[in-house]
Amino acid sequence: MATGFELKASVRNRVGKGAARALRREGLIPAVIYGDKQPALPISIPVKETTLALHKGGFLTHIATVEVDGVKHQVIAKDYQLHPVTDKVVHVDFLRVSANDKLTIDIPVHFLNQDTCPGIKLGGVLNVVRHTVEMVVPALAIPEFIEVDLAKSKVGDSLHISAVKLPEGCHPTITDRDFTIATIVAPAGGLTEEAAG
Repeated sequence: MATGFELKASVRNRVGKGAARALRREGLIPAVIYGDKQPALPISIPVKETTLALHKGGFLTHIATVEVDGVKHQVIAKDYQLHPVTDKVVHVDFLRVSANDKLTIDIPVHFLNQDTCPGIKLGGVLNVVRHTVEMVVPALAIPEFIEVDLAKSKVGDSLHISAVKLPEGCHPTITDRDFTIATIVAPAGGLTEEAAG
């Protein structure tokens, strides 16, 4: 399961461009927590901790705990905006989540046994069709990644979603076909005579 991050926040009493600029001058980022049939909660979060969480990876796929004036909210970041010139975070939208919620998230794909893959050892090339797979997952059990094993893959093989062992309670959003995640293709110059023989 993806491990999340924690942020301390304060309620924002003022909203709008002027208030947002004033917050940023104080080293804070305007943000909002919404969803779960509760009113939207405008908050301010610290720039440093938020930027660290963003650059650590998984910002949009990890459950976070945002403590607002002593009250903890379980949330997932649904969107964030960066300044067009400085690339600093200027706003974050958080969605409240509970144990019964299902979320649609892009889960990264990891490939196992590339160094022992028969197709790659013969000169084939791993052609990744999908670096992530959009999946419906339990909110409190978001997988860090899914794994595709290349141990028996040969040149010309296609690796489909049906060959992947998916975590419990998780399924891809594409259900009408057995889509391809990757293929092992011959190199542009073709296989050498040794490899082909």
